[in-house]
Amino acid sequence: DEIPDVYIVERLFSSSLVVVVSHAKPQQMNVYHFKKGTEICNYSYSSNILSIRLNRQRLIVCLEESIYIHNIKDMKLLKTIMDTPPNATGLCALSINHANSYLAYPGSATSGEIALYDGNTLKTACTIPAHDGPLAALTFNSTGSKLASASEKGTVIRVFSIPGGQKLYEFRRGMKRYVNISSLVFSMDSQFLCASSNTETVHIFKLEHLTDSRPEEPPTWSGYMGKMFQAATNYLPAQVSGMINQDRAFATVRLNTSGQRNVCALSTIQKLPRLLVTTSDGHLYIYNLDPQDGGECVLIKKHSLLGSGKTEENKENDLQPPVPQSYAATVARQSTVPSTSTMPGYSEDGGALRGEVIPEHEFATGPVCLDDENEFPPVSI
Repeated sequence: DEIPDVYIVERLFSSSLVVVVSHAKPQQMNVYHFKKGTEICNYSYSSNILSIRLNRQRLIVCLEESIYIHNIKDMKLLKTIMDTPPNATGLCALSINHANSYLAYPGSATSGEIALYDGNTLKTACTIPAHDGPLAALTFNSTGSKLASASEKGTVIRVFSIPGGQKLYEFRRGMKRYVNISSLVFSMDSQFLCASSNTETVHIFKLEHLTDSRPEEPPTWSGYMGKMFQAATNYLPAQVSGMINQDRAFATVRLNTSGQRNVCALSTIQKLPRLLVTTSDGHLYIYNLDPQDGGECVLIKKHSLLGSGKTEENKENDLQPPVPQSYAATVARQSTVPSTSTMPGYSEDGGALRGEVIPEHEFATGPVCLDDENEFPPVSI
């Protein structure tokens, strides 16, 4: 049945578990069995729900000044983190790998401190002094071993190791103007990190491991000057040398419009890396990403998600066989994947509805991966 004025929808990977919050009751969370169309349970909170995150182990409900942690097996409330710093946007991140159910949220309302919480042991892991200004974006990689962050300035993006909190990478998105980061996401293999904002440019950074064992560069004039320039940074003030040593974008995309909120994803489609960008005006853009040379990404397809579902195709740059013209056609194809009742994860028999505890062996041992050809993607509105 239709649910009016829905403003938060989250669905668990490879499962029929769907969490819904509506404008009509912003303080109430409803958990549904998607296939059966039945309600599993509902919870009411003291103030409006700002965001919801879930994996196969935990369900996180974020309010402005508190966070609730539920057990995904039976929906019982395990922990309430009270008196968190004011968090008007409900900013938080949860690792999709339930074996590393780390939760990250702002540890301060005035600085860019990250509070890292272990959702499995229900204990604080560490605090990370990530930025000078307040946080604007947080995201884990697929294994929960890395955490990326951006501040409200949006000029620098940093990546930290989890659970230690050591800084691994630092990327500069831009220097000329401050922006609002609207989407920050890793690729499933953690080789790339994508950041989009209210500007027309989407940046993709490559997480490369530089070691001293790499081959010696040929003795060229540019190589010599590069080494001299790098050595000179040791004598500059820390802020200046830090800015020089920050890595720039590996690849970029220029959207046709700016000022619109958008959500990005890095995925492998037909065995090739793709960048997907969905904009608030109801369009989905699919770009080709060159994993070796980067540079400007090439637009392959443009889908209209509202209205007719029209698809525009850049045939000159689409090197792969054509795919169905709409997402509806994709999910309507005959699937060879077994039904979710035979897949590991949330019980299709009602599980929490009947108060049953799902055995540990029914849960996947590693991160849940999305099969882009045969499964519904997670929904987040």
